[in-house]
Amino acid sequence: MSEHSQSLLQAATEVAEYAARVAMRWYGAGVAVETKGDGSPVTIADREAEREARAWIEARFPQDGLLGEEFDDVRPHATRRWIFDPIDGTKAFVRGVPLWGTLVACCEGETVLAGAACYPAVGETVSAAPGEGCWWNGARASVSTTGTLRSATALITDSRFLERPHRRDAWHALAAEVAVCRTWGDCYGYLLVATGRAEIMVDDIMNPWDSAALHPIITEAGGRFSDWRGRDTAFGGDVIATNAALANAARRYLLETPDHS
Repeated sequence: MSEHSQSLLQAATEVAEYAARVAMRWYGAGVAVETKGDGSPVTIADREAEREARAWIEARFPQDGLLGEEFDDVRPHATRRWIFDPIDGTKAFVRGVPLWGTLVACCEGETVLAGAACYPAVGETVSAAPGEGCWWNGARASVSTTGTLRSATALITDSRFLERPHRRDAWHALAAEVAVCRTWGDCYGYLLVATGRAEIMVDDIMNPWDSAALHPIITEAGGRFSDWRGRDTAFGGDVIATNAALANAARRYLLETPDHS
């Protein structure tokens, strides 16, 4: 592992775990919930976790840009920037469901240099950097070798959000073929794919703070991460993540044709 990659991977992991501990102060405490302009929920836990994460990065990488879900972009034209989602899965968080996490990515342009996801309520952290592998609670992580849809587990955050009919139809066709179909979604679904406990995870709408950290985690675990048009990107606005063995089979159902772009 190069010293540069190691430093960024360690920093991403440390700040994700730190911000997750901040969020945990309010977990299970009946925190008040506000509704943002886009209809999504937000709490003091989201804001304080991101505030602390930003301060942590500012103290160590003061020239870098900062982008997060809850606060304004800082130094948007910086060569390198850190992207935060303090609580991915706020709907789960406020209901005391442990399937939420804190996401942190370090990027140069659209290249993710390191990504980390901490799931404090279940005691798991997964992180990765290109060429350096994916690490799950300190051990190497890898996707499953399951090679048939009939044996696969497919996940989605909420199929009701597939508003475009062709995507809804594609998902239901795929779901009918797999062994298990569940909504263990948000960032938790990507943890399951990266660690071999599920094979397919899809999301219809993803902001940069939702997806950036997850790209190296899936790819360095041996999987494939693309948008619904098949592009290998963390910034496509939607995601299909799979193990390698089912990458083509799953995408035959899900990838959009030019007529559906």
